[in-house]
Amino acid sequence: MPILQENISLKPYNTFGVEAKAKYFVEAKSENDLVEIFSNELTKTQKLLVLGGGSNMLFTQNFDGLVLKVGIQGIKYTTQGDDVSLTAGGGVVWNDLVNYCVDKGFAGMENLSLIPGTVGASPIQNIGAYGVELKDVFTSCTAFQISSGTIKTFNYQDCKFGYRDSVFKNELKGKYVITSVTFHLSKKANLKTHYGVITAELDERGIESPTIADVSNVVSAIRVSKLPDPKTIGNAGSFFKNPIISQSDFKELLANFPSVVNYPVGENEVKLAAGWLIEQCGFKGIVVGQTGTWKNQALVLVNHGNASGHEVYNFSEQIINTVRAKFGVKLDREVNIL
Repeated sequence: MPILQENISLKPYNTFGVEAKAKYFVEAKSENDLVEIFSNELTKTQKLLVLGGGSNMLFTQNFDGLVLKVGIQGIKYTTQGDDVSLTAGGGVVWNDLVNYCVDKGFAGMENLSLIPGTVGASPIQNIGAYGVELKDVFTSCTAFQISSGTIKTFNYQDCKFGYRDSVFKNELKGKYVITSVTFHLSKKANLKTHYGVITAELDERGIESPTIADVSNVVSAIRVSKLPDPKTIGNAGSFFKNPIISQSDFKELLANFPSVVNYPVGENEVKLAAGWLIEQCGFKGIVVGQTGTWKNQALVLVNHGNASGHEVYNFSEQIINTVRAKFGVKLDREVNIL
């Protein structure tokens, strides 16, 4: 039976490193553990928070309920010709899975190297980086339905993936615990190196015919150069989503700010670089109390030691209001706020 703990500090379980306490805390290492946990009369009555790596969470208060950490491990795969079908447990560290695939020569995840978090959280957020999103390699996931105690399989269409979005963040929020994810990969690489920073780094290294390992190494190097290590300084990676605006709004913005960094999204929309917007407002690398933005990337908010969740949240609100006033663009937080 999984051990139910009381009044547990959540500081070790969130990469921001802010202090908060959970009324109850338990870790599930198998689907059977989940059945036992939710058969308990006490846990049935508690508010629930599911944690993976705690890398996309900002605690602004204690949690008066049950924090469930998903610790389900395991990786298995089958191959047919060049096609690879791989399933990983919800508690597997995401970057460990990426490294596993790169070592095996399984292509598809290399652009997603060094993204923090766990496998189980990846479909919820539809994680993405450098032109690749989780949905591009997703086949299905299994999830424990809390109300019935049964396992359900969700296919691609069921998940309703959007930009950093899925059905699990909306109508199914808090109703399921993702236990495993199945991916479709390939032994034949179809590399996506069109992002300028990847191309530039490959050129800098003199690599003309990159392998998936080369791309993974380059992406990792770029991320390390831009993003702080949570083990050194508390952060949750990119704090804001890159805003998407209409072509008409973009033309107006471009007239006033010709150097605005942007990426086309289909025919009618344009994605803006939130980091650029924030930097133009003078926020890059500044320190406000115990929080601030990272010196190399304005998109990343950091904890300089003893910041409270409220302090970080209030600072993010200041950024949102300043960007809106200057550019007429609303930033949305990518990080979950409790």
